[in-house]
Amino acid sequence: MRDQVMLSACPSEEGRPLGQHVDVFAEHVAALGFAQATIRSQLPLIRTFEQWLARHHVPVRVLDEAVVDRFLDEPRLRRRRQRGSASTLARFLTYLRAQGAVISPTRVADDSPRAQFERRYYHYLRAERGLATTTVETYVAFCHQFLTEQQGQAESSVGTLSAADISAFVRRHARAASPGRAKMMVTALRALFRFLFHTGELGVDLSAAVPTIPDWRLARIPRSLAAPDVERLLAACDLQTATGRRDHAILLLLARLGLRAGEVVALELDDIHWRVGEIIIRGKKGLRHDRFPLPADVGAAVATYLRRDRPPSPVRRVFLCMRAPRRSFAGPGAVTTIVRRALRRADLHPPVRGAHLLRHSLATQMLRHGASFAEIGEVLRHRAASSTEIYAKVDLDRLRAVVQPWPEMGGVR
Repeated sequence: MRDQVMLSACPSEEGRPLGQHVDVFAEHVAALGFAQATIRSQLPLIRTFEQWLARHHVPVRVLDEAVVDRFLDEPRLRRRRQRGSASTLARFLTYLRAQGAVISPTRVADDSPRAQFERRYYHYLRAERGLATTTVETYVAFCHQFLTEQQGQAESSVGTLSAADISAFVRRHARAASPGRAKMMVTALRALFRFLFHTGELGVDLSAAVPTIPDWRLARIPRSLAAPDVERLLAACDLQTATGRRDHAILLLLARLGLRAGEVVALELDDIHWRVGEIIIRGKKGLRHDRFPLPADVGAAVATYLRRDRPPSPVRRVFLCMRAPRRSFAGPGAVTTIVRRALRRADLHPPVRGAHLLRHSLATQMLRHGASFAEIGEVLRHRAASSTEIYAKVDLDRLRAVVQPWPEMGGVR
């Protein structure tokens, strides 16, 4: 491997403050899945960086982002700078820190009363409420914003908070936020004030003082694709390519099992039990895990991807990026992007183009084939029956059967 990725003409040991780290780094990025041509294009930059360090007498141990920025800002280098230079050196610096060749930056712990309170609140939401990590982080962020605005730099007691403070904060921020974010904000604030009351830091439960954001969740019919359009979407994947086969498996999980984008991202190799034909779905909310039968076409697509296309990786997530570095998806947005690209390939243009579109489509088709709301809620893993109520409006035939005539008054409609 080293012979493949080393430069054909290595400089002498003089002027090489990085020693063999450059060559070992080449092996490291090759193991991450980078192509040999890409590695060969990156090594000259690192060799130039090494020469710059020697010329400026910069010790390797003190390398950090500021040193890298100084190097990249060199006038001569700026003229020849290629795309990806910054990311290449950032990856190299991360590697050096992992090897202990560079001093890692010391994190200064924030031990202020507010920081300690936020850590306690985080632990409460995660351990006692069982909320998902992303939800907890969102709640704590709103908590930090609220307390910062109320208390400023002073660490005054939360016991001085009033309903007027809460209303003013919500009015100030709800105007600029989307309806979804505004609803999340007031939900987070209610959780905060219940926690403060529960711990005795507030003598009155102010959660009832948080204004309500109008909920138009039931005002529209859920957007969905007709069954033929779902099949057309699935057929638009190019099964002759590795990316196409991976995307086909992901779309089948969304369309046949109604998975959320985050649940696809969280799927791990140990979650698929091939002998019994089951799949474990790690719920988006909380620590809930559900077992479901694995449909034959979904299992076949996932197995094909795992056998033929999934690159070797210590990562246990099922779906990985096809480009180096080989890693799991950064978040649900990657799955949404796959759905949008598939819709464009299939020449489908629904008003909503996220991963949830296929979840809504599955529920709609189940309802039209006679499934009950309880059955739909079980498949979609809804905690509350109210979450399934939005599909009551998609069965127009049943709605026509129960519609009441417009009342007549004095013979006039």
